[in-house]
Amino acid sequence: MHLDGSRLMNALAVTGEKASEYGAIFDTLTFCFSKALGCPVGSVLTGKKVHMDKARRVRKAFGGGMRQAGILAAACVYALDNNLNQLQKDHHHSKEIATALQALNYVEYVMPVETNIIIFKLADNLSDKAFIEYLAQNNIQAFAIGGNQVRFVTHLDILPEQIKLVIAVATNYKPRISNSIRNI
Repeated sequence: MHLDGSRLMNALAVTGEKASEYGAIFDTLTFCFSKALGCPVGSVLTGKKVHMDKARRVRKAFGGGMRQAGILAAACVYALDNNLNQLQKDHHHSKEIATALQALNYVEYVMPVETNIIIFKLADNLSDKAFIEYLAQNNIQAFAIGGNQVRFVTHLDILPEQIKLVIAVATNYKPRISNSIRNI
């Protein structure tokens, strides 16, 4: 079995579990240094020797590999040493935004927030596209995920002032009610 551990560090920051507990269950596990820990790039694949030998062969067959990976490895080591403690801050920021969204009359619901991902649904008579465009005009990036749902993700580069800005912009949104049927 394989675990796509792209956001594993966020999950571990919430549960208090150790990555080695997951490593004992799965044959292979990937971990992404860029999603949670702020590296410019960098993912690792780990697992039992037999699986790593096969992964190396497959990587070479597809032309993968990087000769000058040391600088990226240094960024990953830095992230492990310095950015793990930032995850709780990211999660706190997400909960702040979620709390503010729950109070807005144009937000139908906010899914429970455990880590740094906020998913919420706009009222059915609103356009997620118009809301995303409004956010973009205010230098806020978000993503429509279908069904009139919107996703925000916080990360370590986001400052408390930016969280306040997101909340203020969302609070000041004046929705245009759409009578037309939305394309999903």
